[in-house]
Amino acid sequence: MRNPNQRRGLYKKPKARKKLEHAKRPDPYQIEHNGITNYLNQFLQWSEIKGLTKQTVRTRNRSLRRFIGWCDDRSLEHPREITKPILESYQKHLFDYRQSNGEPLTFSSQHTLLTPVKAFFKWLTRENHILYNPASELELPKHRRGIPKNILSVNEMDRVLNLPDTSCPYGLRDKAILELLYSSGIRRMELVNLDIYDVDRGRETLLVREGKGKKDRMLPLGERALYWVEKYRLESRPQMINDSHEKHLFLTDYGEPFAKNRLSALVKRYLYHAKIDKPGSCHLFRHAMATHMLDNGADIRFIQAMLGHSDLSTTEIYTQVSVEKLREIHSATHPAKLEKEESTD
Repeated sequence: MRNPNQRRGLYKKPKARKKLEHAKRPDPYQIEHNGITNYLNQFLQWSEIKGLTKQTVRTRNRSLRRFIGWCDDRSLEHPREITKPILESYQKHLFDYRQSNGEPLTFSSQHTLLTPVKAFFKWLTRENHILYNPASELELPKHRRGIPKNILSVNEMDRVLNLPDTSCPYGLRDKAILELLYSSGIRRMELVNLDIYDVDRGRETLLVREGKGKKDRMLPLGERALYWVEKYRLESRPQMINDSHEKHLFLTDYGEPFAKNRLSALVKRYLYHAKIDKPGSCHLFRHAMATHMLDNGADIRFIQAMLGHSDLSTTEIYTQVSVEKLREIHSATHPAKLEKEESTD
């Protein structure tokens, strides 16, 4: 008898793993000859020493290489040559820039590209490489926190969670992943990095190690999610593991830790088979957890702690999509109601 997941296209027997040499993407900014690049390398090393996350260092490197490439095209080869008008000219360049699809950069993308530039010149000034900071008064585009547009309803979430076939090891793993994402609202990479000791069945907690901003946090975990994670850990994971020293909780069909893109593909597959046409994957579960708990009366500060937001204003975007309480109050208090006709027999 065929596996039900195979009939749905949810699970295919993994092919033998092939070792592929992935070609390194060429660097679009050939800036090694530029004098500013030497300072960039020192700045990145300083960022690592200060304990910034790898993602932050990568973002700084990518953004600043783009900036130095722009400077190189204009024969600017030393930080001392950079003035505030030049930085404003670069800011206008980003505003006018058009991507391959003809679309401009969003204000959020412009903000992301300019923030490392400000940090770079602040460091250059503090280290006495330049006498004054030309970026100190550079005003960045407003970083608008958009309201999440795609929120899974409780019914849609139930459809997704009921799809995995828990009679097979891979379906049981997928069920545990989906339930944990919905119960905890953790980020994709936070789930990828979980190890087998981070879920405490006795205390009913989940330890997130070095989440965003390298901050740890302890979260309560729902009884249903705990049940499926423990069932996966005891029954499925031993069938997948290749290395007895492997500590990652969730493993791929090949017995390896998940890469973030592979996890996204897994979640998208279940959304597709649940006939949910909403863009996104793991983050949809994070949005759903926050919104559904607010709908049911959870305090906003509890949601802030669950999501690991350092600023309450970041969490408050969910109050703008949590409408159940508003709907109840509106229905109970607004005078413009639809009166039901009395039936006459």
